[in-house]
Amino acid sequence: MELPRALRDTVDRTLAGVPAAELARAAAALSQRYRAETRDGRHHVADDLAARAYLATRLPATFAAVRAAMAHTRDLRPDFSPRTLIDAGAGPGTVMWAAADCWPGLEEAALIEASAPMRRFGEQLAAQAPVGKVAWLAGDVARRIEASAPADLVTLAYVLDELAPADLPMLVRRLWELTADMLLIVEPGTPAGWSRILQARDVLLGAGARMVAPCPHALACPLTPPDWCHFARRVARSRLHRVAKGGEVPWEDEKYSYLAVSRLAGALPQARVIAPPRQASGRVTLKLCHADGGTGEQMFSRRDGEAYRAARRVGWGDALP
Repeated sequence: MELPRALRDTVDRTLAGVPAAELARAAAALSQRYRAETRDGRHHVADDLAARAYLATRLPATFAAVRAAMAHTRDLRPDFSPRTLIDAGAGPGTVMWAAADCWPGLEEAALIEASAPMRRFGEQLAAQAPVGKVAWLAGDVARRIEASAPADLVTLAYVLDELAPADLPMLVRRLWELTADMLLIVEPGTPAGWSRILQARDVLLGAGARMVAPCPHALACPLTPPDWCHFARRVARSRLHRVAKGGEVPWEDEKYSYLAVSRLAGALPQARVIAPPRQASGRVTLKLCHADGGTGEQMFSRRDGEAYRAARRVGWGDALP
């Protein structure tokens, strides 16, 4: 997956002239903070150089994961076309760009971000965004989120890993209060990220939310450690992305976990593919999470006819048709 052209060009202009060695050092420090899920009272992005490193490395990966989660959500709610968005912990506005790409009818976005450098760069990027009205709000999402009215779509992406665990239930409940229709939460595709998604899932189902994706049911998750529910999206690396990460390969795989719930009931799939399909001559094996709350592998062979052909077309993360 690549960034929208307008976003990619603006990011490239923003990073022009930054010494490669400085960008690489800042990117390494930022990556370490994210991997360690550091909680020391400081923002991960505390200065302009760290913000530029985020634009070079984390923005493309975050966009890809969020955009993929939105695509799965849209598949199950084709009637959903949000006009308004609230994004908590917006960074440089990555989620807004993904939402506008997925749902071109998006008209207004309220973006809440505590880091001043992130807001500054986000405002520069948003000037090129295909969204008519963008409001940037300074705010710590761990505290009370102020908003004038609920939005059609409310999002929280790669934020729960920065918060104290005790803050999760209160924040998720507040976001649900602000949700007119759809709430989407995305976290890193790690066992810890999945655990936070499960906690949010329990809070939201307890509040009456209706499941949309990825779960094909609202029952207890059937997966147990060391297994966990996550997906992956391949991200195209720009030249600056490769320089910042010191890599040669023109792509990387971003793993993510997510949860989409709504105030409206929709049709859930019979199953979802929760691992990379395994293909061999004349057969496909899929690991599935089923609508009845169970999970397991199912093999399809040529003699299964259309079911086999459908199994060959689905990928990791897809709903089974």
